Amino acid sequence: MSDSEIEIPVGRLLRANSTAFTLGCRISETDRVSFGSLVRASSRAGQLDVYGLVVDVTIADDLLVKQLAISPGMTEEQRQDQLERRQVPIEMSVLAIGYREGGLIHRRIPPRPPLSLDRISLCSAREIQAITEGLGYLRLILRQRIGEIPVEQLIVAHIASAYEARGQDDRWALRAAGELIAQLRDDYGTLLPLLEALGDALPQLQGAVNV
Repeated sequence: MSDSEIEIPVGRLLRANSTAFTLGCRISETDRVSFGSLVRASSRAGQLDVYGLVVDVTIADDLLVKQLAISPGMTEEQRQDQLERRQVPIEMSVLAIGYREGGLIHRRIPPRPPLSLDRISLCSAREIQAITEGLGYLRLILRQRIGEIPVEQLIVAHIASAYEARGQDDRWALRAAGELIAQLRDDYGTLLPLLEALGDALPQLQGAVNV
């Protein structure tokens, strides 16, 4: 198996609805997952894979964490015990952007959500390339309400991550920027800061896109 196909487990599904799902994971499983990462929820039956973007990461607390946080004598050993051996609960919120069924990738809301305890994995580079080849899912992201998360920051984080997974594909990045301009041409309040943030994340695009 090549590096582009290696499956990296992230966690297990806790809850889901038609447009989003939440997974639980351990600290050791979060090193390669970040805001804007593409993940896959694989059903136990193997019939439907749901793809989504990580939109939030929450580190929960408990009574012991609260006690340690205000303890003046906490040692590094106690801290590591809390983080690793006691498995501090971490939740990731994911926005569904598409699914794979019957070997075909569809870039729209999945027909049904994944089920409790379905496994969640980080998408491989090959999967990211396949999913992002069609850009219609960007419209889906723009039209979703994502709580307090700025949608432009989510899109920029995703595009920067996908850009690397696609081998720094400048042509694809320009296509993505063009799609965003087309979708937001009547919403300059969202478009301008998005393009500015995208230019900061991918300096090579600066001056290459026009509103």
